[in-house]
Amino acid sequence: MHNDKILILTGNYGDGHQQAAAAVSHSLKLGYPQAETVIVDVMDLTHPYFHSIGRYLFLQSLKKVPSMYGYLYRKTRHVNSLSDFLKKLNRFGEEKLLDLIESMRPSVVVSTFPGAAGLMSLLKSHGLTEVPTVTVMTDYTVHSYWVYPFTDLYIVGSDEVKQGLIRHHIPGESISVTGIPLRLEFSQRGNLELLRRKHHLDDGRPTLLFMGGGDGFFGEGPHQIEALESLADPIQVIIICGHNHKLKQQLTEKFKSSSHKVLILGYIDYVHELMAVADLLVTKAGGLTISEALNMELPMIVFKPLPGQEEDNVNYLLRSGTALLANSTRDLGSKIRECFSQPSILGRMREQAREIAKRQAATDAADMIWKLRYQSVQVQHG
Repeated sequence: MHNDKILILTGNYGDGHQQAAAAVSHSLKLGYPQAETVIVDVMDLTHPYFHSIGRYLFLQSLKKVPSMYGYLYRKTRHVNSLSDFLKKLNRFGEEKLLDLIESMRPSVVVSTFPGAAGLMSLLKSHGLTEVPTVTVMTDYTVHSYWVYPFTDLYIVGSDEVKQGLIRHHIPGESISVTGIPLRLEFSQRGNLELLRRKHHLDDGRPTLLFMGGGDGFFGEGPHQIEALESLADPIQVIIICGHNHKLKQQLTEKFKSSSHKVLILGYIDYVHELMAVADLLVTKAGGLTISEALNMELPMIVFKPLPGQEEDNVNYLLRSGTALLANSTRDLGSKIRECFSQPSILGRMREQAREIAKRQAATDAADMIWKLRYQSVQVQHG
């Protein structure tokens, strides 16, 4: 009897890796009911005592000294002595991951986190396992942290990423451009009139959606909202603060006397509904969030992207004509006014999003993963 277990390795350094893992797992179960998926946080598995401290320090460094992260990111973009040194830090978790693989005996291992992809490549390079491995890249860029010699299949978001991997000497036949896997709720917009009524939104007012990722806004959170008060015509604003309870309280107080209709929310599981009814999104540039917006044909303004992959993601959006960039609070206010006073700007961004959206990404990724599993079974029994 064939083994239908699929191990999905992720990490919670940002919400996107976990969301991609959940999307892949869900689509595998839908398309292949016999599939048994197990999602494991590889950092929690391999470094249980230092994981939470490491994650805290990582997030704090992004908030306090983003330039340092950006510097390291740029220095290690291509394979070099520094990137090789940092990759070697993966070896500290090798034994625990091997124990998990030997006890579970999965038919495929999928990684949505670069550190996990590195560990799997390390195990295979030492001849400790032959299990097929898949790397799901969660940004629209290529960095050496994602590139390893023993990965059987890369699942990527765009043709540009595929070309970047080829420049890193990855064979083209090992790369599948499915799009970044998302929850299936982001594959259709639904009945907009019913959704507006459900969320108590007025048909006649433009709707602006603010999102700051799973951990809420970084840095200037409340200050960037001040850009709204400079708008002459009243709009309706939805602000999603994620797990940032302090920000939610600050904004609730700040908007008590606003001329706009404002809805302030914490962490929610119906973002797709709000994206469907919004006319414009102000957001960070995480790979999953911008992919969701593209699928929902939602124009974007990206506010002060962090150095590193967020800047690369923004460049992808700007080249595709699906977003605008705002580098200051004043610039943000100006861009919002421009979009709402000239509907043709929003129309063009919607059209471009429709052109590049990949609504079947999770389903297509699941098919590729299952195909790899089938091929490996054929080889074993050939």
